[in-house]
Amino acid sequence: MAQPAGAPAGQQPYSNGPVQNQLMHSPEGQGYSPAVPGSYSHQMPAKVPPHQSSGQYSYSGSQNVSQLNNFQGPGQTLNRPPVAAFSGSPVQQPGPVPQVLPPALQNSAAVSCAGSFPPGASPAVLSNWQFSQTPGSQLPGAQTSHLAPVPGAGPAQPPSSLPGSTNPAGSYQYAASPGAPPLQNSYMKPGSAPPPVTQPLTPLHPPRPPLGPPPVGGPPRPPAAVAGPPGAQSMLQSTVNQEGDARSAASDGSVVQNSYDAIEGGGLMATPHHSPAAPNVKMNRSVGYSYPALPPGYQHASPPGAPGRNAAALQYPDGSKHFQQPALGTNHLTASMAGLSLQQEGLRPVNLLQERNILPTTLLKAPVPNLHEDIQKLNCNPELFRCTLTNIPQTQALLNKAKLPLGLLLHPFKDLSQLPVVTSSIIVRCRSCRTYINPFVSFLDQRRWKCNLCYRVNDVPEEFLYNPVTRVYGEPHKRPEVQNATIEFMAPSEYMLRPPQPPVYLFVFDVSHNAIETGYLNTVCQTLLDNLDSLPGNTRTKIGFITFDSTIHFYSLQEGLSQPQMLIVSDIEDVFIPMPENLLVNLNENKELIQDLLKTLPQMFTKSLETQSALGPALQAAFKLMSPTGGRITVFQTQLPSLGMGALKSREEPNQRATAKDIHLTPSTDFYKKLALDCSGQQVAVDLFLLSGQYSDLASLGCISRYSAGSVYYYQSYHHKHNPVQVEKLQKELKRYLTRKIGFEAVMRIRCTKGLSIHTFHGNFFVRSTDLLSLPNVNPDAGYAVQMSVEESLTDMQVVSFQSALLYTSSKGERRIRVHTMCLPVVTTLSEVYLGADVQAITGLLANMAVDRSVSATLSDARDALVNAVIDSLAAYRSSVLSVQQPGLTAPFSLRLFPLYILALLKQKAFQTGTNTRLDERIFTMCQVKNQPLVYLMLMTHPSLYRVDTLTDEGALNINDRTIPQPPLLQLSVEKLSRDGAYLMDAGSVMFMWIGKNCGQGFISQVLGVPNYGSIPQNMTHLPELETAESIRTRTFISWLREQRPFFPILYIIKDESPLKSSFLQNMIEDRTESALSYYEFLLHIQQQVNK
Repeated sequence: MAQPAGAPAGQQPYSNGPVQNQLMHSPEGQGYSPAVPGSYSHQMPAKVPPHQSSGQYSYSGSQNVSQLNNFQGPGQTLNRPPVAAFSGSPVQQPGPVPQVLPPALQNSAAVSCAGSFPPGASPAVLSNWQFSQTPGSQLPGAQTSHLAPVPGAGPAQPPSSLPGSTNPAGSYQYAASPGAPPLQNSYMKPGSAPPPVTQPLTPLHPPRPPLGPPPVGGPPRPPAAVAGPPGAQSMLQSTVNQEGDARSAASDGSVVQNSYDAIEGGGLMATPHHSPAAPNVKMNRSVGYSYPALPPGYQHASPPGAPGRNAAALQYPDGSKHFQQPALGTNHLTASMAGLSLQQEGLRPVNLLQERNILPTTLLKAPVPNLHEDIQKLNCNPELFRCTLTNIPQTQALLNKAKLPLGLLLHPFKDLSQLPVVTSSIIVRCRSCRTYINPFVSFLDQRRWKCNLCYRVNDVPEEFLYNPVTRVYGEPHKRPEVQNATIEFMAPSEYMLRPPQPPVYLFVFDVSHNAIETGYLNTVCQTLLDNLDSLPGNTRTKIGFITFDSTIHFYSLQEGLSQPQMLIVSDIEDVFIPMPENLLVNLNENKELIQDLLKTLPQMFTKSLETQSALGPALQAAFKLMSPTGGRITVFQTQLPSLGMGALKSREEPNQRATAKDIHLTPSTDFYKKLALDCSGQQVAVDLFLLSGQYSDLASLGCISRYSAGSVYYYQSYHHKHNPVQVEKLQKELKRYLTRKIGFEAVMRIRCTKGLSIHTFHGNFFVRSTDLLSLPNVNPDAGYAVQMSVEESLTDMQVVSFQSALLYTSSKGERRIRVHTMCLPVVTTLSEVYLGADVQAITGLLANMAVDRSVSATLSDARDALVNAVIDSLAAYRSSVLSVQQPGLTAPFSLRLFPLYILALLKQKAFQTGTNTRLDERIFTMCQVKNQPLVYLMLMTHPSLYRVDTLTDEGALNINDRTIPQPPLLQLSVEKLSRDGAYLMDAGSVMFMWIGKNCGQGFISQVLGVPNYGSIPQNMTHLPELETAESIRTRTFISWLREQRPFFPILYIIKDESPLKSSFLQNMIEDRTESALSYYEFLLHIQQQVNK
């Protein structure tokens, strides 16, 4: 893993040599200079993670692991009190020890290396900029090109770091106020302290308890005013570290970068700075990027103080040379909040009991924030970054009153067809909170910009005045960084703790008798053979293989061998690695041996009678093998592990599946979680493919992926003969998995405007240093969510901003930073809060919170909390916003689908009651809720239903010479089905086509290729490729729906008598089922509670 911080730059940690990348590496080779000029002392916040000595993670600090069986991590809450299981006793790592730095060094940010050019010199031009198409965004299986960002390991930005706020990240204590009423039926148990780790659902219902006082001794606020010329400031700041960089002085006096927190930097961990903009303490909080036309003298201006220029003219302290931007007032927010038809529609009361057809006929889009169009067109795409409320309440009291959750949903590494990539040497960031410059900062004049998160005024570096796209000097506000809310930077060497790691892929196969019986090994080895050349990487890519049953088998692929050599280790109690140098080999140099192994593996164990499974020891061996470099472990498992560390016993009792009290949603051992945290420390992620017909305790096994930022795939009852449809699903999903972009050694931070705070994260990762998400691997199919609160009143602010930064190493060995920034208006009335509610984002965040609640409390508690979220918000709307009380159940137009979506969640496998859901299936669905981007989560929760026997080209999309029909969406109720039609239900990971008994003969023959209804086969899962117009339309529509998904939905064609008809009807959310209310009954229940 991380090379010791002070290792000489010349050492090459990888046998196949350094990466030569002109954009990022200096001619000497790695360009990795641990000694960065200039040493700054660094103040530490009062609260730091306890005792993190080198090589150990303290598992008690920022992410509080309440009993390890608590599903936590994804959903980790900051700074809970340490828990006994882990407190102060970090796990000793069996293999090489991760170089983790003492907390005193884990602090802030990287220096923006801005070289400068003298006035008049011709700066580097266009070649430094590339607006690239991100590979992978073009074709589903496209290989990543070197311009495509690859998720990886790098610094990212502190989520909870409310720039400029005085509380160090993670020091917020959430305490119930003395004398406050117990939080009944809310997301907290009455009288209990906040649940550990994933703070399961925060109390949405009763008003939020006030926050406890911030800890004493946090970073001080910047002094109200520091007079004096800029020169005096620089002297003062030389001791405070202008860049927020945490560096430690080595014994020889050089300065060493020493942690990911240091590199990415900032957030509340960053040292507060005494801002030169003293008079701006009471700042006009406007947003934008334009300023009045500059006087002619500004064109090609020389630096302040340069000969021929009056330096005093640029002295800022008294604001004498301010270029005032218009405030973001009435002309920047769209008109006033009263008279817009859009707004009247958004607040129009809807009587849900009377208006039955409220489902839109097209897919619901995210609401558009109420911002001036010039600002809104620069805003972040909601598919990447969206907020549950597009109008941010000014105070926590107003948020409490609305009874809606405030949070963000992110899809940070999504495949993009266009992504501006900045390759210039300068990355401009706020010197105080380390925010990256973005479209929502304000330029006071040509040489100063005001941060939109902490309001500090920063100088514009000389190089930034030149725009390489337009080749014009003196227009910093037109640079791509200030014109794009999503942008990617090529990071210089200061953003590296070590030379970028090579792509390393290790495959771990279960070869017990049970595994061989399923036939999965043939499919996996063949898919790997077909896609070896498409694995993301470069000349340094390494690959290795381990198989296991009751013993562990390694494969030496040493150059010069005529065939792979198998090495068996039978001591599973103390696993060691035989010949480690030949087990992970260069893919390009050893391709023939690797291909030989993949061809022979499936036959090697066909006669095996070994039924035991030593998964735990195999994972320990894999971890030891991967520790020196980091990378990705892909493990295939087909049964409950039965030997060695991590052995498990069956906990599922089929008859008790329905009793919410007794289902085992928590891990039965902390082995997999501890191993995952060790992996995370060494930049290793573990992806689990579970192919099993029997209970395999996914609640325990899933921890290996959850805390190492991996993914879980589950193929229930996989068998190549008895369940052939799963074979195609595995092939397609494995191909996507092997060829999609990947980023290594990544970290991510989310920053937000001062006054807001982030307190709980959801997704697969480990929270390192309170607000830095550690992502050993990052992939384009992963989503994340965070919960937020309004910590300080947002008075005088008309807008707030949020920024996520993901620092990673691409598969080509480039260090990159992908930044997304979003700007939203602040509002002061309850009606405006409801007006901006994003009902899909609210549902997605509540689903994440409900998973945590199921695990920390019970499934029935989580279900109650979901129902109460609807009751409370509609009751608050009725009592506080509606001027005239109306009969029925009234909701604002923006929340008209809220009860429907919550009912859909209650009927989803993660939260439904009834005995027909297997425990592993329920856990897998919970894993998907925590790790799916919102668009897929919503499809899984509320499927889309279309009539497909009447498809036409009217209103069709035209994409790449294909005409894609766009039939209207139908409500999920049997009453919408006609026996004369054919209907397609898209439920995300599965599709059903239901054919009515009286369906037209034309459709049956021209699309299904059979003469009549009776001839439709029972197990039909493919449409024949017929050359009829109807067949082409139907197949084009289905393939368009399937494109770019992380999973491959099988298509089941069903008739009235098909066994799968019950699964199809189970997704009819609006109809009654054996254990759940119909939509109308649910509305009556809500109405009764609201009117109490």
